[in-house]
Amino acid sequence: MSKTNQTNSVVKWVDDRLPVFTFMQHELHEYPTPKNLNYFWNFGSLAGIVLVTMIVTGIVLSMHYTPHVDYAFDSVERIMRDVNHGWLIRYVHMNGASAFFIIVFIHIFRGLYYGSYKAPRELLWMLGVLILLLMMATAFLGYVLPWGQMSFWGATVITNLFSAIPLIGEPIVTWLWGGFSVDNATLNRFFSLHFLLPFVIVGVVVLHIVALHTHGSNNPVGIDTTGNDDQIPFHPYYTVKDLFGLGVFLVLFSLFVFYAPNYLGHPDNYIPADPLQTPPHIVPEWYFLPFYAILRSITFDIWFLDAKLLGVIAMFASIGLLFILPWLDRSPVRSARFRPIYRQFYWVLVIDCFILGIVGANSPDDPVFSGLDGFQFIHLGMMSTAYYFFHFLILLPLLSVIEKPDPLPASINEPILGGGGNAALAPGKPMEKP
Repeated sequence: MSKTNQTNSVVKWVDDRLPVFTFMQHELHEYPTPKNLNYFWNFGSLAGIVLVTMIVTGIVLSMHYTPHVDYAFDSVERIMRDVNHGWLIRYVHMNGASAFFIIVFIHIFRGLYYGSYKAPRELLWMLGVLILLLMMATAFLGYVLPWGQMSFWGATVITNLFSAIPLIGEPIVTWLWGGFSVDNATLNRFFSLHFLLPFVIVGVVVLHIVALHTHGSNNPVGIDTTGNDDQIPFHPYYTVKDLFGLGVFLVLFSLFVFYAPNYLGHPDNYIPADPLQTPPHIVPEWYFLPFYAILRSITFDIWFLDAKLLGVIAMFASIGLLFILPWLDRSPVRSARFRPIYRQFYWVLVIDCFILGIVGANSPDDPVFSGLDGFQFIHLGMMSTAYYFFHFLILLPLLSVIEKPDPLPASINEPILGGGGNAALAPGKPMEKP
């Protein structure tokens, strides 16, 4: 990496001994980026900004929080009522979790549409899925900390799932609880892990960025850059674009924080935890609902595997499939723009995930449609779960063989300058592989 010409003597002195400014110049300013990135590429930087916001607000909240079953609920109420701007810090942190998941889900579905998981970016994709898993663990641990009714019973139900694992399940549950029930030791452990995991996420994010900058960003047409004509510097072109996206996000985020801060929460969590009174319907946070629906949809035994264990396996497998996605989809074309059949089924998958979220939010015994008691949410959940696994395990490998992609443009520059997204290949030039 060549040294930058620094005019400030202090900056030059530091850079000669620790080239941080040269690194920033290369990675944040000169970094060559495909010129055709759209606004869906804003969500990576947005996720980073929200992560930093969550860490800062979380540190401030931890200064006033008391991780004890007798005082946790009251300490949260004290933050809301007595700490200067405590209500704002808590609402930013609480709604920031939902915003973080919305951004990351859009980021992932953008990657699915444009084939960002394909070679040579497999490890980049896998690190992204690992970040999602860490986010889910961190969010679950944090949801328990207010020690409301839904916090307590959510912790009880979810941790009990591990007891379905043969041989090691019960010891895992005992370790998570720190005893034989969800109690003070559990709250202390969850608080410690909730404080630690965001910094682990930061470490994985750094690896994610390193992997991204090794092979560069994917782009909407899904073909590799062929030279300087296809690329522009990251700054100022994409920093300005990211700032615009940040402005739009802050407007929407502020509407929730100031006008509907509890819209995505559950009212039962404003009731102190009571181990003797079970809520009529235990519902996790909205970002867990599709996975919760998959868990509940398995109501049958297979050989020596009971329904509870099968449900746990299915829930974790629904995320585990994403790790091996680059090897399930073997099509040589990345972008769904040039894959007409895959594009249709992609939108079916998006709808299916929304349906799973709706199923997870409702009681499994309730009818989906009024007057049609025989078709309950449990049946809709089974159908949606079946399609989810069918899409990844059967449909994608099959499409890799039978689908005939549309012709790719000769370069990124061609459709930008008017050649059209489906322009014919240049004479004698074969279809580019990822």
